Amino acid sequence: MSKAKKTVTVKQIRSAIRRPKDQGQTLVGLGLNKIGRVRELEDTPSVRGMINKVAHLVEIIETK
Repeated sequence: MSKAKKTVTVKQIRSAIRRPKDQGQTLVGLGLNKIGRVRELEDTPSVRGMINKVAHLVEIIETK
C-alpha cells in the first residue's frame, strides 16, 4: 500500500508582464505561463515557496 501524495491545484489569474523576471521564471517552473492555466502539483515545501513568491498572480483552487 502506497500513501497518496498530497497535491495542490494552482491556477494563474494574472499576467507576468511588467513583473520582475524571476517571478515569470517561477511561473514557468510551476508549469504556468498563460492566464487560465491550471496545474496540480505535489504539495512540498519548495512548491509552496514558489506559490508564495507569485501569490498575487495565482490562486489555489480548493478540491474536495
